[in-house]
Amino acid sequence: MQTPIIRAEKVEKYYAQPSENKIQVIAPTDLEIAEGQIVALLGPSGSGKSTLLRMLTGLSVPSAGQVYWHEKPVATTDVNVSIVFQSFALFPWLSVLENVEAPLKARGMQEDERRRRSLAILDTVGLDGFQAAYPKELSGGMRQRVGFARALVVEPEVLFMDEPFSALDVLTAENLRGELLELWQKKTIPTKAIFLVTHNIEEAVLLADRIIVLGRNPGRIRTDFCVNLAHPRNRKEAAFSQLVDYIYKVLTEPEAQPPDLPQALHGEARHARKYQMLPHARPGGVAGLLELLRDHGGRYDMYRLADDLLFEIDHLLPIVDAAQLLGFLNVSEGTAVITDSGIDYANSEISRRSDLFREAATNHVLLLDQISRAIEAKSDHTVSEDLFHDMLDEQFTEDETVMQLETAVSWGRYAQLFDFDASRRCFIRLEKRRSQAPSSTESVA
Repeated sequence: MQTPIIRAEKVEKYYAQPSENKIQVIAPTDLEIAEGQIVALLGPSGSGKSTLLRMLTGLSVPSAGQVYWHEKPVATTDVNVSIVFQSFALFPWLSVLENVEAPLKARGMQEDERRRRSLAILDTVGLDGFQAAYPKELSGGMRQRVGFARALVVEPEVLFMDEPFSALDVLTAENLRGELLELWQKKTIPTKAIFLVTHNIEEAVLLADRIIVLGRNPGRIRTDFCVNLAHPRNRKEAAFSQLVDYIYKVLTEPEAQPPDLPQALHGEARHARKYQMLPHARPGGVAGLLELLRDHGGRYDMYRLADDLLFEIDHLLPIVDAAQLLGFLNVSEGTAVITDSGIDYANSEISRRSDLFREAATNHVLLLDQISRAIEAKSDHTVSEDLFHDMLDEQFTEDETVMQLETAVSWGRYAQLFDFDASRRCFIRLEKRRSQAPSSTESVA
């Protein structure tokens, strides 16, 4: 069993009164923060969310109980954490670069090294070129980026965030959430765990791998569960809405027993789904195969088909596998049988075939669906190829990963789901590419 980075054992916070009574803010609480998780802490105002965060970081001493850092009491060891605050908390008299350097300077780091690390993290969070600016010259979103850079420059093992997006407008907050998640998933930052305090239910469901909901008077854990939804998450999905409704009920019915998790959220975690091996076949080849099946009564023995076409069976199988993956045909005992959707595809005009291919791809191909959703989730509708390369690389060899991305680009373009900018190595929204300088010849190399 993995040892948690932070473990709170029966931690409690209360304030003594002259009458020998005490005001209890946090009831005795057990909590662990493990590596590889984004943990979100939700609760109504006054439930002690920020108080619990301060105890976990060592900023506040529990009235009772103990907090451990790698199984050592926090008071006896160096705790490598950073906090991003709601209010930006920047030094107005320091430049952006000087604000980011401040924690490294406080640790006694040499000037050359702290300058190098600060410039690198500013580039990571999208603030390259703003080193000399002062906080008053920046928008709210850019100031919070400075806050993130200052927190990340010390390379914290655990990043704590206390409602970091609540002071921002909706679009800026959404953009920063997406960028933080991309940094986390690509492992661009060395942080091993993130602990987010928020009052925004959708924000918690969008980001977190685990959600803890507090009750109040005194603060106590009412429910603690893992979020088994794949990233990027879609607010319109039924499972997403069910989870939001579940948390809302827990928060608004403080005296009731917390309801059971929605049935749709039980069972195998969606983030554990593996990517299908995309057959390296062109959409045109799939269309030709379906037309042949249609013209032969809807079924064909694959080996006979290969002989009739003078194909090697190994050359035909990828096309058959692609059509089967997309739901256009089924294969049983060596015989390919066209489905109703395959007949519809074979009988359609070219323009409608693109629409049918898009629908089939998003319904049946995890990689294409994720790329499309990620593009829509980003404010600039641009997603680095590296994000999906790293995820595919965990399942496929390097050569096969490159080939999977090549096929994904080919299928995504044909389905008009997205395009690929070869110069920047990123997936982009198709309309954006057309408005710049369309080029259908670029591909993943």
